[in-house]
Amino acid sequence: MNIAYYDAEQVERLLDYPGCIAAVRRAMRSLSESGKAQPLRQIVRIADKTMFGVMPGDLAAIGSFGAKLVSVAEDPARPGRARHRGVVVAYAADSAEVEAIADAEAVTAIRTACATAAATDALARPDARVLAIFGAGTQAETHIRALRHVRDFDRILLWGRSADSIAALAARLSRDLGIAVEATTDGQRAAGAADVICTVSGSAEPILFGAWVREGTHVNLVGSSMLGPVEVDSALVAAGRYIADYRPGALAQASELAVARDAGLVTDDHVVGEIGEVFAGTLAGRESPGQITLYKSLGHVVQDLAATAYLHRRALSEGITP
Repeated sequence: MNIAYYDAEQVERLLDYPGCIAAVRRAMRSLSESGKAQPLRQIVRIADKTMFGVMPGDLAAIGSFGAKLVSVAEDPARPGRARHRGVVVAYAADSAEVEAIADAEAVTAIRTACATAAATDALARPDARVLAIFGAGTQAETHIRALRHVRDFDRILLWGRSADSIAALAARLSRDLGIAVEATTDGQRAAGAADVICTVSGSAEPILFGAWVREGTHVNLVGSSMLGPVEVDSALVAAGRYIADYRPGALAQASELAVARDAGLVTDDHVVGEIGEVFAGTLAGRESPGQITLYKSLGHVVQDLAATAYLHRRALSEGITP
């Protein structure tokens, strides 16, 4: 087999944000329209601070199946933060042979933000102009880079607990992107000013509260991808029109939903549907300007397969050989 391999540097060069946004939008629509059940993410705890994640699945729309295999462990270079190390393995459905392998950390960083951007484009008010990011890691940066492709934000607020860390990141992004990114440690202030909020922290306890969020805000819940970590309180979950990336995944593994459900504030019916249905026009997204909308991003392997297929096509078109 002639297998193409793309390292992190190649992924970051080939997986451009506009192209990836379009690719994951098509993938999520296909996932919802297919009606085919997909395996849920499997997480194996290897040690106290090390987990192994396996995400298998298929995307008939592009003739690909495969899996993402990642370890999640503490990053020695960034105490208190984790890294995702692994690969996305994409097979060609017609030949059942491995077609491409890509660095999973780089793919995940970009495709997650692009999935959020696609959902925001569908769910946020057209006049949304203020973005607030809760978190200061890799996903904070990629989300700012992706979301500016779907709304013309006048103001971007970056919240974190460490004033020094968020000030440094805000200054670098302001310089690199040519836009003003404001650092703040005041979460209530950031949420109260925002039209779009993204939680990308993976915090174990809520960092965003329903009482802080204005009517008409769109909120992307991204940082918690398994039962346990809870980034927002149950009041916000209950207040919003809740749309998942993949409904069976959210019902089984969305931590904020599970906490609100256990408290008796919501039932499974609170998950009104999937973002792919919104993309297809079979489910209403935002129903009114004053409605709070929630998009729960657990991440799905079809996003990884679509992103890998897109960057592989770009590589072939540019004459990059395996």
